Amino acid sequence: MKLLFATSNKNKLVEIQKMLPSEIELLSLEDINLKTDIPETSSTIEGNAKQKSDYILEHFGIDCFADDTGLEVDALNGEPGVFSARYAGEDKDDAKNRQLLLKNLTDVINRKARFKTVISLEFKGSNYLFEGIVEGEITNKEKGDKGFGYDSIFIPENHDLTFAQLDLATKNKISHRGIAFQKMINFLNEQF
Repeated sequence: MKLLFATSNKNKLVEIQKMLPSEIELLSLEDINLKTDIPETSSTIEGNAKQKSDYILEHFGIDCFADDTGLEVDALNGEPGVFSARYAGEDKDDAKNRQLLLKNLTDVINRKARFKTVISLEFKGSNYLFEGIVEGEITNKEKGDKGFGYDSIFIPENHDLTFAQLDLATKNKISHRGIAFQKMINFLNEQF
């Protein structure tokens, strides 16, 4: 059976395909020739993930899954949340997003935060949501050069290094995205 992952990231596709049951052929947005941005107008991470998977199902009629991720900082009442990618503006500049977040946390003692990923799976006529959360805290300055987004300013609980300092294998085992994807993979493996 064919299952579409609402992404154009080839590295993500290869990684997920390796974990899926052999009966599933993974497709990307490129495979269905979708080059426009899928709307993400929900006020929640769950809502955005579901909005993307609903869009694919409605317009292309194919089982699919989509993910959405946000960083929620306690001292900022959950910001940047659904606006994580656009925190410093519509140009989605990771460096500017990190700089703004660090500026907004100047002199703030409570730096607790969490990364949250939600995957919305449209599968055989039903919708399923899978969530991954990693608690941690925001650093005072950037550390590490691996990763992307807020990785260089987020230290996961029970670790001394930021996501950007951890090797990829370690990060994938403990990350919010890794947790959510593993839940979905486990579900799909049970179906075959």
